[in-house]
Amino acid sequence: MKPRQHADSCSVHFGAHSVSCANLVRLRGLVRPVQLRAEPVSVQVDLSRSALVVVDMQNDFCHPKGWFSLSGTDVAYSRALIPVLRAVMTSARHQAMQVIHLHWGVRPDCLEMPVGSLSFGTRFGARTGYGETPPGGMGPALVAGSWGARAIEELAPKEGDIVVHKNRFSGFWHNELDAILRRLDISTLFFAGINTERCVLASMQDATFLGYDVLLIEDAAASPAPPASAQAAHELIRQIYGFTLCAAEFIQPAEHSHF
Repeated sequence: MKPRQHADSCSVHFGAHSVSCANLVRLRGLVRPVQLRAEPVSVQVDLSRSALVVVDMQNDFCHPKGWFSLSGTDVAYSRALIPVLRAVMTSARHQAMQVIHLHWGVRPDCLEMPVGSLSFGTRFGARTGYGETPPGGMGPALVAGSWGARAIEELAPKEGDIVVHKNRFSGFWHNELDAILRRLDISTLFFAGINTERCVLASMQDATFLGYDVLLIEDAAASPAPPASAQAAHELIRQIYGFTLCAAEFIQPAEHSHF
C-alpha cells in the first residue's frame, strides 16, 4: 500500500502575480466495505483503511536455533502457525491490504529496556536474556539487524510490506508504528502472530487507546502458555477491546455481502 498522495500543486493569484502554495489536501481511496462473521458480533470494515499486523514471527522465537528454543521453550506452537499465517498474509496482499511485520528489535546494550523487563527476560537469572547469546545460539537475542530479530524465512517480508521494530510487549511504544498507520490513513488493524496474551494483546490494547479498531485472527495467533491464558485474552478482547474471527473468514471476504 502506498501513502495516499496529496493533489497537484496549487497557486494563489494576487492581482497580476501568481504565487505557489502548499497543497495539503489528502486524496482518499475508494471505500471497500466488507462484512465479516466475528465475535461477539459480526463486523463491517473498510478494507481500504485496514492493515494486517503480524507480531513477532522471528527467528529467535520460532526457529529451532533461536533464543526461545535454546532456552527450553518448545517452538512447535509458533511453527504450527506458519501455514495459516502464510495464507492470511497472501490474502491480505491480494486485497491490497498493508502487511506490517511487528518485530522485537533492541539495542545491543539494551539501554532502552527497563530493568524489570530485563529481569523477566532472563527468568530472573535462569537463562540468557535480551541482547545475550544463548549457548549454541546464532547471536545476541532480538538485537535489531541480527539473525534472531529477522522474520522467519517462511514468512519473510515481501515487496510493499513494512517492518517495524519494538522494544516493549506493545508495538506502540518508542517507535514509528502509529505515525506510519496515520500516514497511510489506516483505522482498522487485524492482528496475528505470537504470543496471544503478551505482545499481541498488549499491542491491541494500545491500538484501541490510540483510536484504532482491532480484530484478532484467533487461529493465526498462539502462545506457549497454558490454554487458559489465550482464552482469557480472547474474552478480554471480545468484552472491551474489539473482535475475534477465524482465518477462513479473513481469507474469503469476497464471499460476504458488501453494504
